[in-house]
Amino acid sequence: MRKWFARLAVLGVALLVAGQGATAALAQDPAAGKKIVRVGATQSMDSMNPFLAVRLVSTSIHRWMYGYLTVPDSKTLQPSPDLAESWTTSPDGLTWTFKIRTAKWSDGQPVTAEDAAWTFNKMMTDEAAKTANGPAVENFESVTANGQDLVIKLKAPQASMLENPVPIMPKHVWESVTDMANYDAEKYPSVSSGPYIAIEHKKDQYVKLQANPNYWRGKPKIDELQVIFYDNPQAAIAGLKTGDIDLIGRLNPPEFQAIQNDPNIEAWNTQGRRAAYLQINHGATTSDDKPVGDGHPALKDPKVRQALHYAIDKQKLVDEVQEGLAKPADGSIVPPLYKDFFWEATGDAKVAFDPAKANQILDDAGYKKGSDGVRTMPDGDRKLEFRFSIHTDTPIEDKLAEYLTGFFKEIGITLTTKKLDSSKFTEETGVTGLFDIAISGWSVNPDPEEVLATHLCSRRPAPTGEGGGTESFYCDDTFEQLYKDQQKELDRPKRIEILKKMQERLYTDAPVIAIYYTNDLEGYRKDRITSITPIPEDKGLLYGGSGYWPFYTVDAKAVAASSGGGSAEGGSNTGLIVGIVGGVVVIGLAVFLLSRRRKSTADERE
Repeated sequence: MRKWFARLAVLGVALLVAGQGATAALAQDPAAGKKIVRVGATQSMDSMNPFLAVRLVSTSIHRWMYGYLTVPDSKTLQPSPDLAESWTTSPDGLTWTFKIRTAKWSDGQPVTAEDAAWTFNKMMTDEAAKTANGPAVENFESVTANGQDLVIKLKAPQASMLENPVPIMPKHVWESVTDMANYDAEKYPSVSSGPYIAIEHKKDQYVKLQANPNYWRGKPKIDELQVIFYDNPQAAIAGLKTGDIDLIGRLNPPEFQAIQNDPNIEAWNTQGRRAAYLQINHGATTSDDKPVGDGHPALKDPKVRQALHYAIDKQKLVDEVQEGLAKPADGSIVPPLYKDFFWEATGDAKVAFDPAKANQILDDAGYKKGSDGVRTMPDGDRKLEFRFSIHTDTPIEDKLAEYLTGFFKEIGITLTTKKLDSSKFTEETGVTGLFDIAISGWSVNPDPEEVLATHLCSRRPAPTGEGGGTESFYCDDTFEQLYKDQQKELDRPKRIEILKKMQERLYTDAPVIAIYYTNDLEGYRKDRITSITPIPEDKGLLYGGSGYWPFYTVDAKAVAASSGGGSAEGGSNTGLIVGIVGGVVVIGLAVFLLSRRRKSTADERE
C-alpha cells in the first residue's frame, strides 16, 4: 500500500510534466539579465498584514520583509542582533533597553525606537493586532522610546525576551490604520526594513519581492524573489522538474520521492522542526469561559483521550503514511531537532501502542460496546462516533484518516472523515469549535515558548471571534502556572526543566496528541541556484527554516532572454499546466493555487 501511494504521486507528476509540453512562453524579455529565484508553495498567504498572518508561508515572507529585535544566529540558532544592535537588562530583570541600530526603511525614512514602541503598544491595546503573536506582549507593562533606545518594562522577569517573534513595523505607514482586523496591507511597494520589499501580490497566485537596497546588512545577491502558489503538490513538483520554479520546500514523502533521482535537482532531507498532532475538542470555550461549538462530550473525559492515544500505532504511521521520513512522537509538540528543549516520555509514563490497554481504559470508565461493536457514553445516550476534520485535496491526510479510522475501530470508536476547505477548517477548528478531532501541526522556533503559548487560556478566541490563535482551546491552571514560572526563570537549565514539564502536561492531559515529527524535505534546481546556506548552517533547513538566512544568502544564475525558466506575470515564462491525474484534469497557470487564517494544512502553522 505504501509503495502504491508513492507510485501514484510519481505518475501524477509525470503526467503533469508531459502536459507542460503545451507551455506557452510569455513576456520573456523583462526578466532578462536579472537574478530571479522562484519558490513554489502549496499554501497561499492568509494575510499580508503581519499582525494577522499565521500561516508558515506568510510568516516566512514577512521574515524576508521586516526586521525584528533579534534573529536566530545562522550557526547556533541563539538570539543575535537584528534591528536591536545591543541590549541591557536591569538587575531585577524587569527593564530591558534595546539600542536600535542606524538603519533605513525601504522608503528612505530612518528606523527608530518609536517604530518598535508603536508596534508593541499597538498589540497591547488592539485585540485584532494580537492575532498572530499576542502572548509576546502579555507580560509587557509599558513600552517607550527615548531616541534610539527602546525601553520595555515587564510585569515579571521574562527569560524569552530575546526570542520575541514580532516584526517591527514602520509607524509612519501603519499608524493611520484604524481597523486592524480588516486591514489587508495590500499596498505596494511595501515599506520594509528586511532583505526584501513586496512589490506585488495576486491572491492565491503569487507574491513578488524585490531586493531591498537599503537593507542594513547589504542588498541580497539576487534581484527578485517570487513565491508561486500551486493548488497541489504534484503540480508544484512538475513545475520544479520543468524549471517553472527553482525551489520547493515542505514536501510530503511521495513528492520527495518523485525528485530524488532527477539529476537537475538537489533533494534535501534533514531533521525537521515540525510536530504533527491531533487536536482534540475537549470542551471548547471562548476567552470568557463560555462553551462554544459542538464537540463530542466524551472527549471531555481524559480517559477517552488517553485511550485514543494508546490506540495509535505511531510507528506504523511513520512507516506507511510518512514513508519512513519522520520520527514517531513519544513526546509532545517540541521536535527532537531542539535537543535542549525536547522532552520524551519514558518508562511507565510512555503511552505505547496498546489497543488492549485502550479497550480496558474505556471498559473501566463505563463506555460499553453495543451489538455493533461501537461504544456508548456511560449513560447510554450517545455513541462514540467522532468526526475527523482534515483538508480537501490533501492525500497524505486522507491516508492518515484511513489508518486512524482502523485504529479507533479496534477500540469501539467510529471515526468519520470530514473534509473542509482551508477557510472553513480554520473557522471550525480555531474559532467556532465545530469539530471533534482535527489534524494540526506547528513549525517550532528555536525557543519553544511560542508554540507552548498557543495552548494558553488567553489564546482562545474572544466572544466576537477576534484574537485567539489557539491550537487546542486548552485552558488549564497547572499549564498556566508552569508558563508563568518559565517566563521568570532566568537560569537556563531550570527554565528548560519547566518547559519540559509543560510538554509533559500536554502529553498526559492530551488536549493534543503528537503523532510524529516530520523530516524537512525540500528540493532545488542545481542548474539555477548556484549557492544557498541553510539554517542552521550545518545540515539545516532552507524554506522550512526559522530565519531569513537561506534566502538572504541565496544566489542564482541570471535569466537569459531565451530561457525557458520564468517568473510570475512579467518574468521570462508563465506556464500553462495541463495535466491529467487520476482522471482529474488540472488546467491553469503555473502560478495558481487554491487555498486562509489559522491553518490550511496540518503543516501550515508557525
